[in-house]
Amino acid sequence: MKGGTVQINWHDTKPVLTCDFHPISGLLATGGADYDIKLWATVSTIDQKKAPGVTYQSSLSYHSSAVNALRFSPSGEQLASGADGGELILWKSHTTDAGEVWKVLKSLVFHRKDVLDLQWSTDGAYLISGSVDNSCIIWDANKGSVHQILDAHFHYVQGVAWDPLGTYAASFSSDRTCRIYINKPSKTKGIEKTNYVCQHVISKAESQINDESKSTRSHLFHDETLPSFFRRLAWSPDGSFLLVPAGSYKSAPTSEPVNTAYVFSRKDLSRPALMLPGASKPVVAVRFCPTKFSLLGTNTSSSFKLPYRLIFAVATLNSLYIYDTESIQPIVIVAGVHYAAITDIAWSPTGKFLALSSRDGYCTLLEFENKELGVPIPSSEEKQDIGDADKSPVLEAVNDSSNAASLDSGKEIEEKPQKEKEESKDEKQASPSAGVPTSKPAKRRITPMAID
Repeated sequence: MKGGTVQINWHDTKPVLTCDFHPISGLLATGGADYDIKLWATVSTIDQKKAPGVTYQSSLSYHSSAVNALRFSPSGEQLASGADGGELILWKSHTTDAGEVWKVLKSLVFHRKDVLDLQWSTDGAYLISGSVDNSCIIWDANKGSVHQILDAHFHYVQGVAWDPLGTYAASFSSDRTCRIYINKPSKTKGIEKTNYVCQHVISKAESQINDESKSTRSHLFHDETLPSFFRRLAWSPDGSFLLVPAGSYKSAPTSEPVNTAYVFSRKDLSRPALMLPGASKPVVAVRFCPTKFSLLGTNTSSSFKLPYRLIFAVATLNSLYIYDTESIQPIVIVAGVHYAAITDIAWSPTGKFLALSSRDGYCTLLEFENKELGVPIPSSEEKQDIGDADKSPVLEAVNDSSNAASLDSGKEIEEKPQKEKEESKDEKQASPSAGVPTSKPAKRRITPMAID
């Protein structure tokens, strides 16, 4: 593995707030506080000492405010982008003699305030968005109209995720709740329509009081003082579990809260089954590698019982941890590469590249060697029944302290950008484009834990 912060002018030195890879071509899209979306081609290097880079391809200029979220559709034919002021744009790819050109297809109008996160449904027919107006909206992407409004949150909706199997959707707010919605189709004049209703409101968990039989309920998540406008959660590619950031776990009422990400099993989405603690700063984003890998068969104590390996990245305000479902400790740790908060994570379609965006105006790009992460499983050989509720993997407890992993146990990169970029004084504090620089994380022990 090699990589580092790519020292180029990404978005006119303004914060880079979001990034995503095209699912087919591998083109990297970034959105920034300069109001633009930019497309980049990744550049691999043979030299082991030289980090990968990017070459500029084109700019998509239409937004009139900072671009906070962007995601390519599953087919790669469209791109959705959300910005301050409630702007939500659908772009469509067109092939011309001069090459590929992206043009505005639709403007989705309903959000009253900043759009902070969005995601496509697996079939590309729908889009879900979360906003500072405290609501989630499910859009009909073909019609460009509102399909359903989910407005039960009491504060900013900073993360949304769609179950790849289409049964569930999830939203995450700074009101300290994660809401799980289940699709209960409604019929109108014999026509069945998608209809999501809230099934679980996840907010608190019980913790024991000393040795007594009594217990108390404590909040699972950070409150609105978390210095980030993003809480980007994600489903695993097979739908077997949901990974949720911004965790703040207390094992006892008097104990200090621990920053963590929670794992929710599809078998029971009402409570977390596993936690990944140890980060010195809050977790703000998680993202799964879209590729599945063959089992290594070297670890029998894994908490995830899957017939293949899934790999996922967990980003805190100032560091990155990469895990796989067959090991206990993180397999990669990246720290000290940015002066300001990390805002988003993206994996290339084959898992060869991983990108991080940051409010310091730069992006970090990691490149993995062939089969470094494992042997990819061809899509024709993937088992399709793992996501079924009755066959979801069981997450087993990991309480043995011998399984703990220090930050030195994984591969680690520590790098400083060449110079710190100051944010403009006229940027609004209430906007995601404004932020507070964070320091290098302290080394702490990381032990995935089952929550009883």
